[in-house]
Amino acid sequence: MPTVSFVPACTDVAIRDMADMASEIWHEYWPIVLTDEQIDYMVDTMQSFESIKREIREEGYLYWFVLDETGARVGYLSVRPETEDGEQACDIQSGAGKLFVSKVYLRKEERGKHYASRMLDFCEDICRANGLPSMYLHVNKQNEMGIRAYKGRGWHVAEASVSDIGRGFVMDDYIMAKDVPLD
Repeated sequence: MPTVSFVPACTDVAIRDMADMASEIWHEYWPIVLTDEQIDYMVDTMQSFESIKREIREEGYLYWFVLDETGARVGYLSVRPETEDGEQACDIQSGAGKLFVSKVYLRKEERGKHYASRMLDFCEDICRANGLPSMYLHVNKQNEMGIRAYKGRGWHVAEASVSDIGRGFVMDDYIMAKDVPLD
């Protein structure tokens, strides 16, 4: 398995770099499923500098760049701890609830190298270190590669979800979940 490291994105410079990476990845990956118009809209509203900064500063999200063994940025990861009632936790030391795995993205040339497995291992480590017995994520119903990868790591489809995200667009997702043994 590859060695990766995780570097928090906390400064405005890092957040801008992450938004640029997000735009690159989204515009490369999602045309197989989404229209260019929806990709642009989702990048502008959910992956932009302003939206990432808001999620970090106001909504309790944590973001990391994923670096390979040479220190090159190969992708990014975002999570948010939640309390048992689904509200955002004030900090990652919540001790109860679950972890929302918000973003697991890799550059095209880095896929298939098991970096995503290391990213999900990192999420499980966060859960264990903070007493969070489960985690969940949203995956587009047409993202067959992602669904296969998650199922292969013990995730299951918990429910289907269609969310109106504005401007006539929807996110047609599966909510996938995984229990995390805490001992």
